[in-house]
Amino acid sequence: MSAKNSFMVFSGTNTRYLAEKICQSLDCPLGNLLITKFSDGEFAVSYEESIRGRDVFLVQSTFPNSDNLMELLLMIDAAKRASAKSINAVIPYFGWARQDRKDKPRVSIGAKLVADLLGVAGIDRLITMDLHADQIQGFFDVPVDHLYASGVILPYLQSLKLEDMVIASPDVGGSKRANTYAKYFGCPLVLCNKTRARANVVESMQIIGDVKDKNVIIIDDMVDTAGTITKAADIMKKSWCKKASEHALRIV
Repeated sequence: MSAKNSFMVFSGTNTRYLAEKICQSLDCPLGNLLITKFSDGEFAVSYEESIRGRDVFLVQSTFPNSDNLMELLLMIDAAKRASAKSINAVIPYFGWARQDRKDKPRVSIGAKLVADLLGVAGIDRLITMDLHADQIQGFFDVPVDHLYASGVILPYLQSLKLEDMVIASPDVGGSKRANTYAKYFGCPLVLCNKTRARANVVESMQIIGDVKDKNVIIIDDMVDTAGTITKAADIMKKSWCKKASEHALRIV
């Protein structure tokens, strides 16, 4: 990339590999960002080159721990104070996305809080992918480019050339996404009714649909401990499907 090019790409600590791949694809250098860490856990960021008048793209996922989010907020603030023309947050994994609604009394809506923090920090645009729920886009007052991994996953699934294929969602929340895949392939949709004992612990799961003698592709939007998708694969195996876990785990 020419030094006179209008845009620059910078990376936070834990998404550097992806940022380097992006820059490689764009044939441009990764921007020089210094992150200084102090003994008490505090850290500071500084741009080691001029970004005045440039369109700045900041690549950083905000998955817990919260240092990743704080690091991104400091990057945004520093870019704003360094007179960047525009600040575009590239967040492949949008953390706190589960908390997109008030599903019981006296709880926070974490996704809205993160959206507010990013907005106050000064982003002009958000680029993210496969949000836990599409309505999270409405939490922002700036444009949101919501990308989908299906552009990569669908061709891969086609290359497997599976017969008797069904698409499964490991919980009701993922049924919309799974239904889109099922419509694309023109194959049946299977749902799982899941209840949790507590966070990250699946208490019970029932299959709604026929998986006998089928090749099952399990589509899930978020994998934390992999307990849900593993439980779904195990139950479907016991329901005499041909394969449930192999291709499912490749996807996620």
